[in-house]
Amino acid sequence: MDDLAARLDLALGARSQLLDEQHHAALRLFSGFYEGFPDLIADLYANTLVLFNYGKDGQGGRENLKLAKDFYLLKLPWIECIVQKIRHSPDQKNRRGSVLYGVTPASRIQENDITYAIDLLMNQDASFYCDTRNLRNWLTENAVGWQVLNTFAYTGSLGIAALAGGADYIIQTDQNKKFLAIARQSAIANHLDLGKMKLRRTNFFSEVARLKRENILFDCLILDPPFFSSTSKGTVDLVNQSTRLINKVRPLIKDGGCLVAINNALFLSGADYIQSLENLCQDGYLSIEQIIPIPQDITGYPDTIINDPPTDPTPFNHPTKIVLLKVNRK
Repeated sequence: MDDLAARLDLALGARSQLLDEQHHAALRLFSGFYEGFPDLIADLYANTLVLFNYGKDGQGGRENLKLAKDFYLLKLPWIECIVQKIRHSPDQKNRRGSVLYGVTPASRIQENDITYAIDLLMNQDASFYCDTRNLRNWLTENAVGWQVLNTFAYTGSLGIAALAGGADYIIQTDQNKKFLAIARQSAIANHLDLGKMKLRRTNFFSEVARLKRENILFDCLILDPPFFSSTSKGTVDLVNQSTRLINKVRPLIKDGGCLVAINNALFLSGADYIQSLENLCQDGYLSIEQIIPIPQDITGYPDTIINDPPTDPTPFNHPTKIVLLKVNRK
């Protein structure tokens, strides 16, 4: 247990510059798999700490959570709430999370001067992904005048980043209306024009087919599917069919437009994924423009990393692989 405290302290020190004085930021304080304790992740959302227990050893996991709770309350006394999430619990409520300390979890965070609504108890994750921070920054810096389609939008943070960056119009699609409601709250919090954002509760495959029928094209399309899902409309499989969805959405993008492809398959190597993209680019309709790296608070730092990913992500820096593809229409 003393070793865990030492690892938490080393990890916190490496991230000290990411802690803002107003306590509005969202970041990963401890990435357990890479930093020495694979069963534990600690994320900070404004003044709320979220502790994820991925272990299957109930007693050991509870002891780690207690130590982490006590450690962060000592080191960060301004924390007002701590939420714990037990990933392998048979109880769905425990997977969504319960308040371990304090009363009300934070409902908003700020990143790059943009406010994002969050609901830390809505789902088994935290309703906001810190690993796509660099992509949100890129969208904010480049989206002026764009028409954007954000598929598998979840709570819509990528779309909000684009809209805050000056996008003319954005469609956010997801099958869960509760997730999309968070996107609307984020837009309101930033005083964005709700007339420029369409929230569509729909199946990905149905929506893509509709847009093709109506011949609607976009300057930027964001493709951020889950690792695996299967419905009557179609199947998503990021390991065995990593480029299938790219081919499906490519006709919806204008000439010279951008396709943001995100693949979070843990056991798909970076070399295999980039090779599949290069093969896809051989016909000249696509080209690889840029790889967006994952922030270091997610990957760990040179002095804090203990373990390597299960599969080599090179040329990416994390199993979450983000590529910007340019679309050429001939």
